[in-house]
Parts: sequence; C-alpha cells; structure tokens
Amino acid sequence: MNTPKNIAIIMDGNGRWAEQRNKSRSAGHKEGVKTLKKIVKAAVNLKVESLTVYAFSTENWKRPKAEVDFLLTLMKRTMRNEVDELLENGVRVQFLGRKTNLSNNLIKEINNIEKRSAENSNLTLNIAFNYGGRAEITDAAKKIAEDYKNGKIVLNKFEEKDFASYLYQEELQNIELLIRTGGDLRLSNFLLWQSAYAELYFTDKFWPDFAESDLKQALKEFKNRERRFGGLNDGDHHA
Repeated sequence: MNTPKNIAIIMDGNGRWAEQRNKSRSAGHKEGVKTLKKIVKAAVNLKVESLTVYAFSTENWKRPKAEVDFLLTLMKRTMRNEVDELLENGVRVQFLGRKTNLSNNLIKEINNIEKRSAENSNLTLNIAFNYGGRAEITDAAKKIAEDYKNGKIVLNKFEEKDFASYLYQEELQNIELLIRTGGDLRLSNFLLWQSAYAELYFTDKFWPDFAESDLKQALKEFKNRERRFGGLNDGDHHA
C-alpha cells in the first residue's frame, strides 16, 4: 500500500502544551503554527496530495473572547506572512467552512491566498476554519432542498456522489488517514462525511510536539492496516 493521498489532521493540544510550560494559551497556538509549517513541508516531500487540517471549529466560538480574537488575528497574520513560502513550495490553499462571523478583512485574506495559490499542484492544503461536520451536512441539505424545489434534482436518481457535490469542497476526496494529536479519541465533528472509511490514528503528543517523524510513523501504521471498505480481502472467510 502506498502513501495515502488524502490525509486529515485534528491539531489538538496547543493550549495544554502551553499550560504545561507555564505559558499562555496564545503561545501554544503560535507554536502550533510553526508545527503546521513543518508538517506541510513534510507532506510535500512525502508526495501527499491533499492535507486537510482542523484550524477553527464552529464550536470554538464558545471559547473565551480573548482567545477567539487571538485565533482570528493569528489566522489573518499567518496567511499574510506565509503566503510567499507556501507558493514557493507549490502549495495550493483552500478553505472549507462557513464565512459567517468572519470579518471582511479575514475573508479578504482567505480569498487572496486561494486566488494566488490556485495554480499550484504539489499539495492542496485545505484549512477547515469556522468548520463543523454537521454544519457542512446541514448546509448541503439546504442546497439540495432548494435545487429540488427548483426542479434541478430527480430524487430517485440522486445518489451519494451527488450529495458529496454539495459539500463545501466538492473536490475534497474521501479521507484515507485521519490523525489526531493531543490524546483524545474522538472526531470532534470533523469531516464526518469524508472520513466514513478513514483509518484513524491517535497520538498522545500535543500538536506543537508533533514532528515529521511522527507523521512518518502514522503513514507506516497506515500501510500495515487492511482496508476492506465493508468487503473481504483474500484469505478472509464468510461469517
């Protein structure tokens, strides 16, 4: 089995990493950005085609206002400061999530980096920002209902692939490997549709401590797993 083409990461543990070091949670988030830069470069070198990262969820708005404001500012500053390096590495950047609640300045930065990187092909970096898996499916259902109302959909011909075309990023393929740092063993409302058959890999390491060697270890374990997609491989017996 070759390297998975489509990987997703729940980048968890920035705050706890900082607290263990008697630093502010903001310091942890800054360190998390540095880790993301390293992992993006590693993914390019490992010939991963698509990397989707969970940057800010629809539930993160419940955090203290000061932390939310910092995360929004950090995202805007990071996009502005890192765009040239991403372009040099042939990285295409796309966002998935709701743009409601986001400032016009942040939306402007998002649109700018998407436009400038659109022709790059070494790696597609999908940044899930103001994203929730249930929100994505709900928004898709609303669009489907509207198209049905307008006579654009025939129900008895509507299939799974048709539903997928209504998701935030139609071209985001099924996730093959989903990695979560920080020790928690859950999906936290991330890519619920796309991860239906993803291999799950959990590590206790906090995101700022996650290194290229850890990514390689996750890929190694992926290669050792059998992927049946509900069927049977050679040598399996019927129940």
